Amino acid sequence: MNSSRIKNKVYIGLSGGVDSAVSAVLLQKAGYDVHGVFIKVWQPNWIECSWKEDRREAMRIAAHLGISFTTLDLEKEYKKGVIDYMIAEYSVGRTPNPDVMCNREVKFGAFWHWAQTQGADFIATGHYAKINNKHDGYLLLKGKDSNKDQSYFLWTLIQDDLKHILFPVGGLPKPEVRKLATKFKLPNADRKDSQGLCFIGKIDVKEFLMHYIKTKSGSVHNEQDIHIGTHPGALLFTIGERHGFTITKKTPHDMPYYVISKNITDNTLVVSNKLNQSKNTTTYEVCLTQCNWIQENPLLGKTFQGRSRYRQELYPLTVVSINKSNATIRFETAQDTLTPGQSLVIYDREVCIGGGIIV
Repeated sequence: MNSSRIKNKVYIGLSGGVDSAVSAVLLQKAGYDVHGVFIKVWQPNWIECSWKEDRREAMRIAAHLGISFTTLDLEKEYKKGVIDYMIAEYSVGRTPNPDVMCNREVKFGAFWHWAQTQGADFIATGHYAKINNKHDGYLLLKGKDSNKDQSYFLWTLIQDDLKHILFPVGGLPKPEVRKLATKFKLPNADRKDSQGLCFIGKIDVKEFLMHYIKTKSGSVHNEQDIHIGTHPGALLFTIGERHGFTITKKTPHDMPYYVISKNITDNTLVVSNKLNQSKNTTTYEVCLTQCNWIQENPLLGKTFQGRSRYRQELYPLTVVSINKSNATIRFETAQDTLTPGQSLVIYDREVCIGGGIIV
C-alpha cells in the first residue's frame, strides 16, 4: 500500500474473517482513517442464520481496533444482482459465477456507492489480489499467494473501480496473514476461513437451487448411451462435475465419473471416466460475451493465459476477434471443461487483463 495516502478515509468490508481483520490493521498502520462496515445481505429463511455470528465477529474486530462500525443493509441489491441472476442462469442450463456478480454488484458496486455518501476516498476488502497504479492507468494483478489468488473473481472491475479500491493483504501469503493476526492479537485470529456461496454461507448449491427451480430426476448415460444411473435434475450440473448423481450400474473397479455433457430438453447427463474421452466434448475455440477489458483491449494473436475455473491451471490462448462486448478465444490445447455461463478470465503473466462469460 502507498503510505503517502495519509488520513484518507477508508471504509473496509469486515466479514468477520481473518483476511479483512488483518487488512483493517494494515490500513491503520499505514495512516488511513479506517471505518469498519459489515455488509448484510439476503439469506433465505429456511437455512440456518449465519450472518449474525459473522457480524458479531466483525464488531469485535472493530472494537479491538477502536474504529467505527456500521451494518450496511444491502439485501435488495444482493437478492437482485446475485441470487436472482444465479437462479435465472441455472434455469436455462447455464452455470454462473455468483461470486463474480457479488463482487460486481455488491462489494464494489453498492458498497462503494454508499461509502461515497459517507465521504470515503477508498473502500477496502480482504481479497487476495493487487492493484498497480501505472502512468497510463491501473492494473489488476494476481495475489502473491497463488493458492489464495482471487483475481479470477474480479475480472469485471474497471478503471474507475480500481482507483478507489485497496487490497491490503494481496501482497502477502496466507500463512503470513495468520501470523499477523496473532501478532496483532486479533480476537478472530484462529477463526477458520469461510466456505460457501459468497455471503450465503455453508449450503450446498444444488440444495439451494432446488428451492427455487422446479427439477425432476433424470437418467445418467455413459458415452455408449447406456443408462447407468440417475440424477436430481440436469439443470443443477456443470461440465466436469463428479458429485451429485448416482451410478447404479457399477463395478468395484470403476473409476470416478465426470459430467461431460448435459441435455436440458431430455433432462439427461452423459458421464465418462475421463473428461477428455469424447472428442465431441473438447474444443479449441470458444465465444465470450459480456467481456470486460480492465485497461485496454487485448492484442489479437498475442499469446495470453487463461482459466475458466477458480484455481484451475492456466493454459495458453489467443484472442482472435473482438466485437463490442464479445470475443472469440482460441486455445493451444483442446479444452474439455468449458461451461456456458462460467467466466473465462485472461492473464498476461501476473496481470489480469479481463475476461468474459462463456457462451
